[in-house]
Amino acid sequence: MSRQRSKARGLAVQAVYQWQIAGQPVNDIFAQFMTEHSGKKVDTDYFRDLLHGVVAHLGRIDEGLGDYLDRDIERVDPVERAILRLAAYELLEHPEVPYRVVINEAVELAKVFGAEQGHRYVNGVLDKAARRLRPLEMAAQGS
Repeated sequence: MSRQRSKARGLAVQAVYQWQIAGQPVNDIFAQFMTEHSGKKVDTDYFRDLLHGVVAHLGRIDEGLGDYLDRDIERVDPVERAILRLAAYELLEHPEVPYRVVINEAVELAKVFGAEQGHRYVNGVLDKAARRLRPLEMAAQGS
C-alpha cells in the first residue's frame, strides 16, 4: 500500500506542477493522468485527494509555508513549489501519515524531480513547517 502511495505522490507532484504552469482545470489534469497511467499500481484515491486537496486548500497551504520560505512562494522553483505544497497539504490534512514519512517522501521527490540541491531546501522548509503544523507528534517523537 505504501508503495502505491509513493507512486500517487509522484504523480501528484507532476500534476500539481502542470496545474501551476498551465492552469488547466484540475479535473482535466486528473483525467489525463489516469489515462496515461492506467494499469499502473497507484493509489488512485490518494492521488485524487492530493491533487484536488492542494488546489482546494492552496491559500491555507501557502500561508502555512510562508514563514519558512526565504522568498515569496511564487518565486520558489516550480517543481520544488509543487513538492512543498503537496507535503504541506499532507501535514495539514493527513495526520495519519507520520510527519517523517511526509518529509522523507518530499525529499525523495525533490531528488528525482527538483534542482540539484533542491532536496535540501525542501527538507529545511518542511522540517520547520512540521514543528508548527504537527507540534504534538514532534514532541512525542522527541524532535
